[in-house]
Amino acid sequence: MLKEFQEFISKGNVIDLAVGIIIGGAFTLIVNSLVGDIVMPIVGAVFGGFDFSNYFLPLSSKVTADTLVEAKKQGAVFAYGAFLTVLINFLILAWIIFLMVKGVNTMRRKLVAEKAAAPAAPAPEIALLTEIRDLLAKK
Repeated sequence: MLKEFQEFISKGNVIDLAVGIIIGGAFTLIVNSLVGDIVMPIVGAVFGGFDFSNYFLPLSSKVTADTLVEAKKQGAVFAYGAFLTVLINFLILAWIIFLMVKGVNTMRRKLVAEKAAAPAAPAPEIALLTEIRDLLAKK
């Protein structure tokens, strides 16, 4: 059991997973800020100064507020502006992950091609036998 655990840890799976989760969390914050602070204001300005975060449809006659936060306090709302913002977040993340995976696959193909092009060094036993053969041939 201990040997299996050591093999598992030596492969780096746990550490790779932890690093991926931490970087993913930080990257999500960056993308959220990018969308909320840069992309959505530009999109809103293009469409006449709209603030998508406050777009909602009241699902109750009790809702009379103008902002989403206040409307949620009054009753049920259909917050399609918030959904639009999250959708843009997702599309940006998906595009960046696609580019990252594409880059990694390209690097892997190059490494495999370089490895296949380089002749493999003979095993130590074969090198030793070749050396012995050459010495015997000189005698």
